[in-house]
Amino acid sequence: MINSKSFQIFHTADPVSLGRMAGIQAVTLIKKAIAEQASASIILATGTSQFETLNQLIAEPDIDWSKVTMFHLDEYIGLSITSKASFRKYLKERFLDQVPALAAVHLINGENNPLAECTRLNSLLAKHTIDVALVGIGENGHLAFNDPPADFETLDPYIIVQLDEACRKQQFNEGWFGSMEQVPKQAISMSIQQIMKAKAIICSVPDGRKAAAVRNCLEEPISNLYPASILRNHANCSLYLDKEAASLLMKQ
Repeated sequence: MINSKSFQIFHTADPVSLGRMAGIQAVTLIKKAIAEQASASIILATGTSQFETLNQLIAEPDIDWSKVTMFHLDEYIGLSITSKASFRKYLKERFLDQVPALAAVHLINGENNPLAECTRLNSLLAKHTIDVALVGIGENGHLAFNDPPADFETLDPYIIVQLDEACRKQQFNEGWFGSMEQVPKQAISMSIQQIMKAKAIICSVPDGRKAAAVRNCLEEPISNLYPASILRNHANCSLYLDKEAASLLMKQ
C-alpha cells in the first residue's frame, strides 16, 4: 500500500468521522485558495460517500462562497431533475440551498443533448483551474462514472460514458431507483484526465461493500481495469477510509 507525501491515506473509525475529516481538509484548501488568489474552483461529487463531507462544508462559517465556482462531477443522461436519483437535485438540496450564493455553479444537465452539454461544460471548465476535487470510489472501482475499463487517455474534460451492470446495480441497491430497469445506461462524466488536473483531490470511501475496490485501487498495478488506482499518480491526493472500507487491505 502506498503512503507518501503526495498520496496520503487516512483511516477513520466510521463514515461520520470520515466525512468530517475530509470536509475539514476541503475547507482548509478552499480558504487557502481564496486567500492566495481571491477565488477558488471546486468539483463536488454526490452519493452516500459525500453526505458528511458536504455537511462539514455547510457548517463552516468562514468561507466566502461568493468567491467559489463549483463544477459537477457526473450526471445521468435523460434523468429529470425531479427524480430523487438526480445528482443536480442532490447538490441543490444538500449543498447549494444551504450556503450563500456562489460565484458560479455549473451543473450537468443530463436532459440536454449530451454532446451539446459536454461542449458547453468543456468551454466553461477551460477557463478554470480546479483547486480541490471531492470524489469517491464506486464498488466497481470507478472514478466519477468512468467504469472499467476506463478511458485514461482522453483529454476531453466531460465525456459520454456507458454505465456497466455493476455500477447500475450499486445505484439501485443504494435506493436511488425503484428497479434496475429505471437506472440509466448512460451518463455525462468528468474524465479521468480532467479529475487528475485538480491541484488537490480528496477521495472519501466508506462502507465494506467498497473494500474490494479499495484493495484493488491500492494493491493492484495502476490500470484502467481499476480506474481509481490512477489516483496514486496524483501529486496531492488524500484518501479517507473507514474501518470497513479498509478491511481487505494487507497493511492497515
